[in-house]
Amino acid sequence: MRLRVEFTTEPFDLDEAPAHAVVAREVVEAAELDAVDVGPFGNTAEGGADAVLTAVDALLRKTLEAGATRITLQVNVVEEGEA
Repeated sequence: MRLRVEFTTEPFDLDEAPAHAVVAREVVEAAELDAVDVGPFGNTAEGGADAVLTAVDALLRKTLEAGATRITLQVNVVEEGEA
């Protein structure tokens, strides 16, 4: 099964990336995922179910430790061949 996770961490800071946002980017970029798109207002990552779920666990734990006060995420099953 393939999954896609979309997430944001808060609080936002438009002047510079807060520590929790930097940690979130590091977590998804280091994970064994097939696709990662990091942006200023939202992030997506896609891969096999085990890899995505492992990354989500690390993302939640590490961004909260780094000061995130809210993490919004959505996980979707991706049909084979869907991009």
